[in-house]
Amino acid sequence: QVQLVESGGGLVQSGGSLRLSCAASGRTFRWYVMAWFRQAPGKEREIVAGISWSGDSTYYADSVKGRFTISRDNAKNTAYLQMNSLKPEDTAVYFCAARLGQPVVVSSDRYDFWGQGTQVTVSS
Repeated sequence: QVQLVESGGGLVQSGGSLRLSCAASGRTFRWYVMAWFRQAPGKEREIVAGISWSGDSTYYADSVKGRFTISRDNAKNTAYLQMNSLKPEDTAVYFCAARLGQPVVVSSDRYDFWGQGTQVTVSS
């Protein structure tokens, strides 16, 4: 069992930055693919970024490429999402998710554990 707790969300102006953190419990964090999803009101949950257990493979949605960076620190059992050049359309609840094994996949159905979500609001 893995418990995930997100932090770092908030209100920011367009063009600003935020850094989300996802703290995981358990000793086997390093064996989990980690990903960030987001869900805006009235929309389906979508993947934003994912990272392999070793950190050497990453995935980004086209909408965030060049602006967001996913990373992880296995020694701290924590995954991160650095979000730069934020836009109003990035406004959503952001969820951290974990998937045992490889590789990074885009479907939310393939992830085993989820955090409670953190709100990100970007004002224009």
